[in-house]
Amino acid sequence: MNRFAIGTCTTLAAAALALGAGTASAKGGDRFVRATGTCSPGVTAKLKAKHDDGMLEVEFEVDQNRNGVRWGWRLLRDGVVVRRGVARTHAPSGSFSVERRIGNTAGVNRITFRAVSSRGKTCRATLRV
Repeated sequence: MNRFAIGTCTTLAAAALALGAGTASAKGGDRFVRATGTCSPGVTAKLKAKHDDGMLEVEFEVDQNRNGVRWGWRLLRDGVVVRRGVARTHAPSGSFSVERRIGNTAGVNRITFRAVSSRGKTCRATLRV
């Protein structure tokens, strides 16, 4: 076999493998919807959610590169608070993350996560799933 044929076969095999993995992922419910948060300077946030066994799995991460900062947070579905709590940023990255499963109402859900630090910093992210 010449080099061109080998290269073509390798490329096609890799593409088929990637396509198969993507299809399995979608069928398994592993497709997250993602949003970047709007935060105070020096803070970043990410929100993601996916359907999971009739529920919604929601993950939110705040990173401010500062350890030990207390944050109060609220998770809203369609404007109604469904979960709330307190978290602290921790080493090594100075971040915290929250993972929760919430009910999945009929139709499109608007998920919003809001967080306010003890130092007055804020973050907010919204997505639809």
